[in-house]
Amino acid sequence: QEQLVESGGGLVQAGDSLRLSCVASGNEYTSYAMGWFRQSPGKEREFLAVVHWSGEHIYYADSVRGRFTISRDNAKNTVYLQMNDLGPEDTAVYYCVAGSITTIRTSPTYWGQGTQVTVSS
Repeated sequence: QEQLVESGGGLVQAGDSLRLSCVASGNEYTSYAMGWFRQSPGKEREFLAVVHWSGEHIYYADSVRGRFTISRDNAKNTVYLQMNDLGPEDTAVYYCVAGSITTIRTSPTYWGQGTQVTVSS
């Protein structure tokens, strides 16, 4: 059983940057792919990015490619999401996820509780 705890959300202005962190606790962290989703009010949860357990295979949604960067530090059981040039459209609850690399983009095994990111114009 993995537990995921996100941090780093907050209120920022358009154009600012923010880095989210997610610490995983459990015995299987390094065997899972890790990723991020977000959900805005009235919208479905949206896949953002995923990184293979090795850190070598990374995929991004088109909506964030070039602005967001995912990384992981297996020594710290932590995955990060660096978000640059934020805009009001990025306002959402951001969720950390873990699961198989083949299914995490549609059906993650584990979800964090989420962290709110609000971007003012």
